[in-house]
Amino acid sequence: MILIDSLLTKPIAFVLKRVAEAVDAELDDDTRLKEELLAAQMRLELGEITEEEFAEVESEVLARMRAIREERGEGAGVSVGSRVAGAEITFGGDEGGGS
Repeated sequence: MILIDSLLTKPIAFVLKRVAEAVDAELDDDTRLKEELLAAQMRLELGEITEEEFAEVESEVLARMRAIREERGEGAGVSVGSRVAGAEITFGGDEGGGS
């Protein structure tokens, strides 16, 4: 009877360990969060959600992404301003605007 218990518990423990590892990998993967943010942005553009609802989803997703990156030791490289800002505008030609 002890042999049968031993034969049953080891495979079950193995499977449960693999499931736990898969869940941890899923929680640590920010790809899913990026997809969630993109989906929310699409819903906003289609008029399915309001700006306020999008802002709420965005802040939650960015906070979770920031937490994942901090846990990895990458720092808090995610900010709301970084997705909008970052473009440098330069003008060619006469900068004075005169003739």
